[in-house]
Formats: sequence, structure tokens, C-alpha cells
Amino acid sequence: MRTEQRAGPILAIATAGYLLSAWAWALLAPLAPLLRDTLGLTAIQQAAAVSIPVVVGSLGRVPVGALTDRLGARTAFLLVAAATVAALLVLTVVVEHSAAGLLIGAGLLGVAGTMFAVAVPVVSSRFAAPRRGLALGVLGTGLCGGAIGGLTTVRLVEQHGIGAPFLAAAAGVALFAVLVVMTVPDTPRRPSTGGRPGGALVAVLRLPITRRGALWNAVTSALFVTFSSYLPVYLTNAYGLPLDRTGYAMAGFIVLAVLMRPVGGWLADRLAPRRPLTTALVVLAAAVTAQAFTPPLPLVVTLLLPVIAVALGIASGALLAQVAAVAPPAMIGRVSGMVTGVAGLAGFASPLLMASSVNHTTGYGPALGVLAAATAVAAISALTGSGHGSPR
Repeated sequence: MRTEQRAGPILAIATAGYLLSAWAWALLAPLAPLLRDTLGLTAIQQAAAVSIPVVVGSLGRVPVGALTDRLGARTAFLLVAAATVAALLVLTVVVEHSAAGLLIGAGLLGVAGTMFAVAVPVVSSRFAAPRRGLALGVLGTGLCGGAIGGLTTVRLVEQHGIGAPFLAAAAGVALFAVLVVMTVPDTPRRPSTGGRPGGALVAVLRLPITRRGALWNAVTSALFVTFSSYLPVYLTNAYGLPLDRTGYAMAGFIVLAVLMRPVGGWLADRLAPRRPLTTALVVLAAAVTAQAFTPPLPLVVTLLLPVIAVALGIASGALLAQVAAVAPPAMIGRVSGMVTGVAGLAGFASPLLMASSVNHTTGYGPALGVLAAATAVAAISALTGSGHGSPR
């Protein structure tokens, strides 16, 4: 079929778009320690600058997923790309002048995170069940775009000024938009089948996979933000690691986590998706519990961070495969948008939880303990149900 023949190129284009938007989405994280000194940010403001793009982008996936179901990939890709470029250009102007301008720019930058809600239904619709998990895992590797920021942002600022990373990312996203115009076919508007928007939302929320998937993704999102976007702040404050080395640690964590997503999808294709998901969540709960006791830095870098990254990647790949397998095909955009969007609240809360912990206690241990407990609850949920009422 024509759709199957175009599946590979569409997957490549969607992954490229997600990679470039993820690069833009994570730009403020490696800059947070520098902006703290430049603007005199408090710990809460510093955490907010990192987490606001996460929550705006994640919650924005709910309407963007519905928009993709209605308008199709080409239009949705172009709208998100245009809004992302505009946000990056705004940040080049406001980022170094005031804390308020920084936080406003962070909110605008959150639109970059909605690209995932366009890509998931596009890829899901073009791959049959035996290959869908792997395809969605490959799509998930686009999140390693955040590693580009971790590796290049500080160096670009030192050599070309603080606006350079935002201009570079804007150029990349603009090139993706040109690629979409040239290669992605236009699709007709789909007639609405869900009645009023409120009724469609209620129908999505009634699905067991939406509720369970939101829980699983909330936990993995919180941990991913904590150990990627917030990692430079954490390693600087908890271990006194120099800023340039924290950027490399962030990049390495992101790359390892996202490269394991296809492995999680591959395992989900060949096993019941619940098995790799549950196992990964159990491993995460144990590793984060160990990290809560602030073990020596060599142990963190050589063992705990790699284990957390691998388990997060496998859990994310298996989770996406489970959602795609269970959600009704006509609602995949809305379900995936809701599952990933609601979880954005957890991604927003985790840096604030970490900042609050270090402000009110002697360190980050209590916050990591809370995250470990939440992960254990998610593991129990995955063990006792697959998301549609029966175990798999």
C-alpha cells in the first residue's frame, strides 16, 4: 500500500522534526546556572526557567494532538514549527535583560515540546502492530536533540553571545519546515466524529489506557526532567561539578535514555508491553532510592545515572507501544496528547520539588525519595493492569 511505502520517509521526517524541536525545547537548561549569576535568579526562579517550557509543551500536546487528528500532519507540523521559531527569536531579545522576560520567553518556548503530539499519531498510523513499537521507539530518539543543547549551548554563548544558541536552533527548525513543505503530502480535513469538544475530551478520559498511561508517563517524565534538564543544577549544587562538565553529563544521559527507546519498543513488539514497562519501573524505583542518599560522584556517574537512563528509555518505548496498541485509531492523537500532556505537570513539578527540598532541608534526598515512591506506585499499576482492563 502507498501508506506503507511512505512509512520509512515519514518516520525519518517526523524524527528529524522532533529532534530539532527537542533541541530548542531544552535550550534553557544548560543556561540556567549562567543565567542565575547574570540575572540574580533565586533557586525557585532558576527551576522555573527550566520547568516552564516542559509544562507548557507537555500540556500543549493535548490540543495539538486533537489538531493533528483534525487537520493532518503537514498543517500541524508547519504551525508548530512556525510558533517555535517565533519563540526562539523572542528569547534572543529578552533572555539576558530580566527574570520576568526570561520566564515569559520560557513559556513561549514550550510550544517546541508539542511537536511530539504531531509525530506520534503520524507514525502510528503508518506502521502495523508488529513494527509499531520499534517505529515509535525510533521516533523517541528525536529527544536526543536536547543533547545538542547540552553539548553546544555554553560554548556558543562563550564564542558568539547569549543569543547564538537560540538563533542556531531557529535556523534548524526553519529548515525542517521547508522540508515538510517539500515532502509531506497535504491531507484533507477530517470530519469531527466526537460531537462537542467537551464530549470528545470526556470520551478520552474514560479510556483506562488514558488514565494508566498518564500515570506511567507522569513518573517517567518527572524522572527524565530531573536527570536531564535539571541535572546541571543538581550536579553543580550537590557535587560542585563545574558547569562545562555538567553539560556533558546532561548530554550523555539524554543520548543514552533516548537510544534505549527503540529497545523498549522492540521488546514491546515481541513481549507483552507490560513486561518491559514493569521491569523498567522497578529498576527506576531502586536506582532513584539509592540516589536519594547522595552516593559518591564516581558511583553516580558510572552506575546510577546510566542505569536510570537505560530504564527510562525502555519504559518510554514500551509505554508508547502500549498506548498505540490499545487506543482507538481515530483517537490516537487525542489519547497520546492527553497521556503525554497531563504528565507535563509532573515534569514541571519535579524541578520545583528538587529546589524546595534543597531550600528547606539539607539536600535533595527528600525530593528524590518522593520520586522513588511515585515510581514504585507506577510499577504496581503496570503490574496489575495493562491499561485496558486486562493483563497482557
